[in-house]
Amino acid sequence: MIQRIQTVYLLLTFLITGVLLFFIPLWTSNTGKSFYFMQDQLYTILLGLSTMLTIVSIISYKKRQNQFVLGRLNIILNLILLGLFVYRSLNLSGETQVSEKGIGMFLPIVAIVLLVLANKAIKKDEDLVKSVDRLR
Repeated sequence: MIQRIQTVYLLLTFLITGVLLFFIPLWTSNTGKSFYFMQDQLYTILLGLSTMLTIVSIISYKKRQNQFVLGRLNIILNLILLGLFVYRSLNLSGETQVSEKGIGMFLPIVAIVLLVLANKAIKKDEDLVKSVDRLR
């Protein structure tokens, strides 16, 4: 159901985690080589899971409670991903010397904000349905 605002938020999250990170590097090394998420298997798996959870959440629009739980799981997954990005860029300077952090490293923050907004809208819909059921 595209007319619901949480679906729009979830579609934007899908664009960020599933599409945008293919084109935006996470960081650039001192040699000028860009590092994309596909160069590390752990990042690929976590971003794939995040994208899959977003798609499943969009598809399960009739089950608002499941959609809410999937959104929370996706938030946790993106927080883990963000932590790994920050850890890699700050602590592993001997292995990969980061000269410039790309905006791709901070895209999980945007995804988390959009997921929080989507969960807020899902909760609002759920409360509305419960209030209507009480009137019957």
